[in-house]
Amino acid sequence: MPTPKRKMAKSRTSSRRSQWKSTPPTYAECPQCHQPKLPHRVCANCGYYGGKQVLEVE
Repeated sequence: MPTPKRKMAKSRTSSRRSQWKSTPPTYAECPQCHQPKLPHRVCANCGYYGGKQVLEVE
């Protein structure tokens, strides 16, 4: 099994891991009800997608 030749410092490891950032989700406005929704998905509030009603919302 390969093993490290030298000890890895904590600062070197953490500086490499500092690039592991996550981005918050982007939201689009529904053209029917003007509520925020995820892009390329059916609106959970009104059930429309692409100008057509796809889901029956109670």
